Amino acid sequence: MISVTSLVAKQLESLLENEKNVVSNLANASALIFQNYENVNWAGFYIYNHDSNELDLGPFQGNVACMHIKPGSGVVGTSFEEKSGLIVPNVHEFAGHIACDANSNSELVVPIFKNGEVYGIIDIDSSLLDRFSDIEKAEVEELSAVLSEHI
Repeated sequence: MISVTSLVAKQLESLLENEKNVVSNLANASALIFQNYENVNWAGFYIYNHDSNELDLGPFQGNVACMHIKPGSGVVGTSFEEKSGLIVPNVHEFAGHIACDANSNSELVVPIFKNGEVYGIIDIDSSLLDRFSDIEKAEVEELSAVLSEHI
């Protein structure tokens, strides 16, 4: 068991205790993120598909979204390729941004690791510019660590 400090990570830990279904766990995690962070218009997951070498849309809350993202493409694909989280204050200034939802203006992405490899990406969007902070990035990194134990 990992040590978490943020309230939302503690909630996620409790929610997923003894739960093994990956889809259900990611669905509830996306709902938890969507409900706990203000001014968020999309919260969900992209899961790496080894067969197609793409990130496939997973459970989410919000408007319809892009279904497949290539590694290195857009914010999600860049996070996957760099194996690190990103805060993008203005997605319209991010080279190669993929506009899945015209209402999104800023984005926070964090990879989920499983067995040392990127399993998928937590993706959170906001209609506000410069919505996300380093504190929230650290919290979402805790969520990623909790999820890695339940996927």
